[in-house]
Amino acid sequence: MDTISFREDHISQIPALQLLQKLGYIYLSHEEALELRGGKANGVLLEPVLRKQLEKINSVQRSATKISLFSPQNIENGIEALRNVSMDKGFISGNEYVYNLLTLGKTLEQSIDGNKKSFTLNYIDWKNLQNNIFHVTEEFSVTRNGMNDIYRPDIVLFVNGIP
Repeated sequence: MDTISFREDHISQIPALQLLQKLGYIYLSHEEALELRGGKANGVLLEPVLRKQLEKINSVQRSATKISLFSPQNIENGIEALRNVSMDKGFISGNEYVYNLLTLGKTLEQSIDGNKKSFTLNYIDWKNLQNNIFHVTEEFSVTRNGMNDIYRPDIVLFVNGIP
């Protein structure tokens, strides 16, 4: 007689990971996810993935026929906006700020042909979802800044390197 396993990873975590991979998510091992976080357990962004995707999905319309890329500095400014979310006003305010970044983008100034103009940097390509990249990982340990508390969600999904 076969014994039935009631371990969480056997009954829910592994099947969920398998389903997500069938849906197109790319699996990252714990080690790969940590490496993409720069080896820092207190960071949550997969910055190399995010940087590449921001470069890929964003451009500046210079004229009817000319398109430019966002400057490397503006790409870094966009990453910085997600990396350093202020929680001084509480979690609701912080979450609202991130929600607005993800849904509306971040307005950044860029010099085009000698003129400074404001353009929106988008974190997710909402019009062409196939332009985004989706990852999944398990047991994603996160250390809170200034504390020794470790949080370890069973499964974390990423869109363009953003959990």
